[in-house]
Amino acid sequence: MYDLTKFEHGLSELNICLSDEQKSQFIKYYEMLVEKNKVMNLTAITEFDEVIEKHFLDSLALSTIMDLHQSLYVLDLGTGAGFPGIPLKIAFPELNIVLMDSLQKRVKFLQEVIDELGLTDIQAIHGRAEETGRNKLYREQFDLCVSRAVANITTLSEYCLPFVKEGGRFISYKSSSIDEELEEGKKGITAEFNGIVSKADLKNGEAVTQGMELFTIQNTDKASVDVTLSKDDYETVKEGQKAEITLGDNTYEGTVTRMSHIAVQNEKGTPVISATVSIDAPDDDIFLGVDAKVKIHA
Repeated sequence: MYDLTKFEHGLSELNICLSDEQKSQFIKYYEMLVEKNKVMNLTAITEFDEVIEKHFLDSLALSTIMDLHQSLYVLDLGTGAGFPGIPLKIAFPELNIVLMDSLQKRVKFLQEVIDELGLTDIQAIHGRAEETGRNKLYREQFDLCVSRAVANITTLSEYCLPFVKEGGRFISYKSSSIDEELEEGKKGITAEFNGIVSKADLKNGEAVTQGMELFTIQNTDKASVDVTLSKDDYETVKEGQKAEITLGDNTYEGTVTRMSHIAVQNEKGTPVISATVSIDAPDDDIFLGVDAKVKIHA
């Protein structure tokens, strides 16, 4: 018999109300966790009240910053013993969750928990972020990516953001003392855009801009790409930020040189917001009007 006083108090502070069945699922999860932990290194925390506080309630704390009572497609990257993904699934059954871990035997344990608890719309997969992030079944597919993995925010950003679809979120579980790490992490966040080569200057100074056809500009030392931004991007991307521009098989370093909030409206009736990214040192022929991939280090 377990004393649930601490658990119920914590749930009350998080404004979470669980049924008796959900509480039983948490207890069963705890029992499976500590039993498997005897033969596999899943957690250093095994006392019931500590698991309640440091694993279960901590995982559920996400509910204080966003509404989880909705059908969200969620990736728990580097889930380990199932945190925060399994507690989130138990408390918020509407979520559709993918648990991903790089160790096959942990994935097997997670599937055993899923089966034993009778959870649906949740799966455990074996994979590494740097490889699975290139798989179109998972890349840019998730409304939310979460991680309690022990890694700095810069590394987690690089691993997690490729899985988040446009308009989605990446949320990392961190302690309260992360100001320095957060500032460093901002340098590692990259926004990706589609653009078009709009201008290239000849070395003698004669400018050739985009026309109805594609032009090849040979021996150029200046070229630029225009990208269209969302409102949120416009507040994040700033002049002077560094960028990478990919044209076909070639990748160039670049710099954001101009921001524009144009009054002219597009076909949807909304103003066009754009940025111009200059290619710092083009050393190949540049084709005007061709598509470009632009990564801006925001």
